[in-house]
Amino acid sequence: MRKSVKSSLAAALAALTALSLAGCQSGASSSAAASAAASGSESTPASSQSETAPEGTLTLYTSQPEADAQALIEAFNEQYPDVTVNVFRSGTEEVISKVLAEKETGSIQADLLLVSDAATFEGLKDEDLLLSYESPELEGIDPSYYDADHTYTGTKIISTGIAVNTDLIENIPTSLADLTKPEYADELAMPSPLYSGAAAYNLSVLVRTEGMGWEFYEGLKANNVQVGQGNGGVQTAVVNGEKGLGLLVDYMALRSKAEGAPVEFVYPEEGSLCVTEPVGILKESQNQELAKLFVDFLLSEEGQKTTAEIGYTPIKKGVEAPEGFRSADEIQNLTYDMATLVSEREADKEAFAKMFGA
Repeated sequence: MRKSVKSSLAAALAALTALSLAGCQSGASSSAAASAAASGSESTPASSQSETAPEGTLTLYTSQPEADAQALIEAFNEQYPDVTVNVFRSGTEEVISKVLAEKETGSIQADLLLVSDAATFEGLKDEDLLLSYESPELEGIDPSYYDADHTYTGTKIISTGIAVNTDLIENIPTSLADLTKPEYADELAMPSPLYSGAAAYNLSVLVRTEGMGWEFYEGLKANNVQVGQGNGGVQTAVVNGEKGLGLLVDYMALRSKAEGAPVEFVYPEEGSLCVTEPVGILKESQNQELAKLFVDFLLSEEGQKTTAEIGYTPIKKGVEAPEGFRSADEIQNLTYDMATLVSEREADKEAFAKMFGA
């Protein structure tokens, strides 16, 4: 219902010493490299492989909001000021389409991917596009949040729930099922699973959740739900009062509230649809050591504190969540078998497009 980141001798001795040390270091590096090659391990952190300050350029493809990606890069550059990170940003589905198109031309430009959900990375893993790298910074991260083969690792917890404009909505819904009630007709906006990776994940989970299924989406359609592109459009619609309700990721709703908008965020009774915005290194990357540094930073305590400061629930235990957010221990994760979510993702999107005429 409506209501709303000194002497010549000394110099000569010094020179000889430096040359000797350089020779020792070179030999040690060669030996280490040979050992790593022999073992096939990809787990040695890049920072331990060189005594010189890392420098170079990385290309990151991400679906993270531009300002958040920039804050993250700035924090990374406080530790590694000589590493330049270039960014391509779009919705997850468009980012992955770009990677696959570049694969077809034999020239993938990205070194790293930071996009919405594990199911997306599982698809890329099946295409043999990802490097296996076991970061030394995994301590404190639940194994369910990273790939057992270490081709990707979650970096944060992002929950989808219900954003409510309290100036427009008097009777605040407490569950996803509530959104199909007649009293919320014409009030709901949602992101499209054809554009948003998180929405595509949500779709595949919900249609396999008892008490939801395709009937839930039929109910939303009957209530004249507005299907946009990404979460940003939903945020705008709810904040501006174009819609009273939105299926929206937690950080967008809670940031809007912190900025003074008449918005509340509801964690649904059925559970939260959670994605972990994993990070992964492309196997074809020419800058793998720098990419490992970036991954290690993201998963480190410092990187996770930066994640919280930007406004996300950290995935690493012991790092406090921002005000208003539930911690990892408090979130009831609504999910499904990952293999099924991966295998059925495209079919689910096609069925959604047919249902909504997209």
